[in-house]
Amino acid sequence: MQMKTIFFTAIYLLCCFSLFAQETYISPVNEDNEPVEQGKFEPTWESLSQYEVPEWFRNAKFGIWAHWGPQCQPERGDWYARGMYDEGSDYYKWHVEHYGHPSEVGFKDVIHDWKAENWNPEKLVALYKRAGAQYFFAMANHHDNLDLWDSKYQEWNSVRVGPKKDIMTGWAKAAKKYQLPFGISVHASHAWTFYETAQGADTTGQYKGVSYDGKLTKADGKGTWWEGLDPQELYAQNHEMSKGWGWEWQKGVITPPSKEYCQNFYNRTMDLINKYNPDLIYFDDTALPLYPVSDAGLKLAAHYYNHNMATHNGKLEAVLFGKILTDEQKKCMVWDVERGAPDKGQDLAWQTCTCIGDWHYSRWRYDDDAYKSAVTVIRTLVDIVSKNGNLLLNIPVRGDGSIDSREVAVLEGIAAWMEVNKESIFDTRPWIVFGEGPSVEEVNPMKEQGFNEGKVQMTAKDIRFNQKGDILYATILGVPSETINIKSLALANCDLKIKKIEMLGSDEKLKWNQNSESLVIEKSKTIPNDIAVVFKIFIE
Repeated sequence: MQMKTIFFTAIYLLCCFSLFAQETYISPVNEDNEPVEQGKFEPTWESLSQYEVPEWFRNAKFGIWAHWGPQCQPERGDWYARGMYDEGSDYYKWHVEHYGHPSEVGFKDVIHDWKAENWNPEKLVALYKRAGAQYFFAMANHHDNLDLWDSKYQEWNSVRVGPKKDIMTGWAKAAKKYQLPFGISVHASHAWTFYETAQGADTTGQYKGVSYDGKLTKADGKGTWWEGLDPQELYAQNHEMSKGWGWEWQKGVITPPSKEYCQNFYNRTMDLINKYNPDLIYFDDTALPLYPVSDAGLKLAAHYYNHNMATHNGKLEAVLFGKILTDEQKKCMVWDVERGAPDKGQDLAWQTCTCIGDWHYSRWRYDDDAYKSAVTVIRTLVDIVSKNGNLLLNIPVRGDGSIDSREVAVLEGIAAWMEVNKESIFDTRPWIVFGEGPSVEEVNPMKEQGFNEGKVQMTAKDIRFNQKGDILYATILGVPSETINIKSLALANCDLKIKKIEMLGSDEKLKWNQNSESLVIEKSKTIPNDIAVVFKIFIE
């Protein structure tokens, strides 16, 4: 009886202690090879909540992203490295026709086929800057697990295989030349589940039961182009299949990643941070990479912030992004919304990431003229900025390293609008209301990461506001065809005294009147653009 009492007392005390102890992890990482830089931030959510978004990022508003890697080589769009192993899918059929059966020719061989022969990073970054980009992002790795730099911890990297070029160094040098803050996106934490389809085999036909190449080992490479390389360093499939597809590590359908896998991801990412000292890092993860099964993400975040401060005279200039954040986590980093936006203004700075086409280059987008237009991009940007956000826009790069003529046309359209109206975007802050018009009244909830773009149409009856000192910008999301009535600026709704109103891009003297019901701006004789017309309102 006494032993039983002692046992249950011990269990009770252990449970009580666990309520106050730090989180425990299935796969903690060590710092033997890559120590976390010491400084203001510790690898805990409480410590990371000291983060403050740097003013340069809040001023920047618009970035351009090269979401480019070997999955762009087939020009078939997103997630090719997973879909090509999905029997019967369009990816699978195309791969069999153009490369061969995935038991014989797998994604490793697509990497081998990728040469990036027409890549000119300086030319591309110069165009992005002319289009108004205030920061530039490059992808360091995707779920396909190929590192795009001379990686110390991943033998499958772009210097050793594929193009045999240091992609990240090329992008970094171009960004530096054009004085754009350099961002790096990291996606490889998900290779564990992303490549699980490579463990499969056909269920019918000539290759029924013949395993795909996802389980190959180093020994299998004798006499091949990849002799000496271990496919498991790329595919990471020496584990039981998950019970179903999932993105969240804490969900039971996923077989937890091994300690070795988490350690390798941590080491690789630390190497990346230390090598490039990026101004921004985008993690394609809920909260942080591998959280909550590993402390890798928390350690990476703390190291990144401390390392940035150490290289910026003690001032934190870094920007770190995460998805599907809790309110508390939004204090620790910048909330990223994928292909969407909140339908209301936000107190904290945030970012939308989206694309004019697929994330990875898709030829059909060009053939069918199916890219987002400059009109859509600019109106999206204006809406996001009014809600205290930034826009990160991906321009898909072809496998050869070039962009196509339709993409160039979109960028030229953005550049033309920016040349006249950029003062209404950069260095601004939200006004007391973000906008008015039919779209403001519509509820547009987000799903998981976001994914609500395009569901609410913006027209010339929609207006968005932002402010810079004693200037208020009111942007019409279209071409006004009649007298404009801005209710938010009625004498009954605000106490702003208006001194003068101009239209950006026009010298025409405007006729206007502020009354108790609205600010009335009579339709002008000339309209400077067909995308979004900006009124510059001087206030006291």
